[in-house]
Parts: sequence; structure tokens; C-alpha cells
Amino acid sequence: MADRRLQVFHAVAKHLSFTKAAEALFMTQPAVTFQIKQLEERFNTRLFERGHGKISLTPAGQVVLDYAERILALSAELDTRLKEMTGEVGGPLLVGASTTIAESLLPQVLGDFKSKYPRVQPRLMVANSETVENRVAEHTIDIGFIEAPSHLQNVMTDVCCEDELQAVCAPSHPLARLKSAVPKQIVQYPFISREPGSGTREVIDNYLQQAGIAPESMNVVMELGSPEALKGLVATGLGFTIMSLAAVAKETRLGQLVRVPLSPRLIRNLSVVYPKERFRSRLVNTFVQFAKARLAAMQSG
Repeated sequence: MADRRLQVFHAVAKHLSFTKAAEALFMTQPAVTFQIKQLEERFNTRLFERGHGKISLTPAGQVVLDYAERILALSAELDTRLKEMTGEVGGPLLVGASTTIAESLLPQVLGDFKSKYPRVQPRLMVANSETVENRVAEHTIDIGFIEAPSHLQNVMTDVCCEDELQAVCAPSHPLARLKSAVPKQIVQYPFISREPGSGTREVIDNYLQQAGIAPESMNVVMELGSPEALKGLVATGLGFTIMSLAAVAKETRLGQLVRVPLSPRLIRNLSVVYPKERFRSRLVNTFVQFAKARLAAMQSG
């Protein structure tokens, strides 16, 4: 319903990058540039300053951004309200999730939700917590699931459930013989870490700091953005990691990996984030309630 040029402008203004906006919108960069050029011709003014490989909003661009956010929100609300007059929950549902949640918890939730509401078309974007939160704020996804506290003012955050993280290592690793491990014990061993921007990484760093250990003092031998790759490397004995119990349930059951509880325990909240707006669709509200109930039941089961 909303002018496509405004949607493209909004993405460029939020990313301050034609390339990143094109990726978020699943468009080519020349197509994005063309849409912005058309909008600038429509208003007969420049909306972006370009120079030294960077772009920034002009004063006119800032005015357009303020109106674009309101227009896009109202357009989405209009579409949703008319669809909901049919009385049935359905339509596209764009969900973002951090890698741990997406790989270990959400598939079952999305499958069960689709079975209950067959007219819903879920689509899952997997990224680290920081990226998921930014996509929610930019309105490129409807809802996100993250592993770290929210850092943005324009999103709402609800805690879904608790998640415990433990040290994870190969059965032959020295840590595998321990019933529990204190932070000072694990510092001496090679550590395989998640990448910066990961919610798991942020939670672990905070935990170490509270224990009086600087995160940079850890003997990090590698950083990885994939929990699956992380588990594969840990299984070789290269080092240990710290990750969610939900992410290693199968491997520990098969004896490929060993979990060692931390002392004190490392427990974090898994959260759902969505735009801080007055109106949310019935589909999004229904899914939030469904997902929170299912995740809490899965974690307590």
C-alpha cells in the first residue's frame, strides 16, 4: 500500500548504506539507487549527502524519514486491520531469531503454530541477536527472538523463558572430569568463542566480568558464528566452549560432548522483541503468546 520509494528510502536511511539496504530488502543496489533518485526528483531536493564512501541524511532527508516512519506504520496497520476482518489468523509472519534459538528451539514452535493456524506463512531469518534486534527496529521483520538484553529504545522486550549455559567439552577434555567448574578454573584452557554481536557472547562476557575475570584474558583459539560449527570443533578436543543446554541436548545424549555446570550457574533470559508501537496485528500477538507458552514448557520439560 505504501509507496515503494518510501520503503526503500527508509531502509537506506536506517542503514546509511545503499548496499546494506539492498540486502535487507532483497534488491540489487542499482535498483535501490534508482528508487532514491526518483524520490529526490519527486521532492526536487537531495535527501542524502554522499562523500568519502559514506552517506548521511540532509535536513530534508530527516524530515522525509520522520514522515516515512509514520506513513509506513499506518500503511501496515491498514493492511493488517482489513485482513483481520475475515476473522481468521493468517498471512505472512516474518520471524527473526538468534542462531541458538533458531536451531534448537524455534523449529518445533513454528511447526506447531503452522499446524494450528494453517493459513499463516512463517518465514524465519537467522542471525545473531544484534542483527535480529536491528531488523525488528527497521520493520523488516515482525518479531524477533534474542539471547541478550535489548539495547534499542524503539523496541519492546518480553522475557520468554530462562536458559542455562554450561561449559561444553569433548569427553577426553580435562574439564569433563569435573562435577562443576568455577570461572577461575576454565581460564587456563583453550576457549572457542561465539562472534561479537552474539547474544551468547555478551552474556558470557558479563558473567566473566562479574566473576572478576576480564573476557579478553580468556585463551580464545577461535571465534565462530555458528553453534553447529562450534560443537564440531569442541568435539575434536581443540578447546571448550560455553553454550545453551538446549543446543547440545542431542550431542550429550549420544556421548559426543560433555556438559559441565558452572558455579555459580549461568542463567539468562531468552526474550521476544517487537516494534514499540500502539498497534500490533492479531497474528503477531497470537504468535507471541503461543511461542512464550511453548518455549516455557519446553525449557521446564
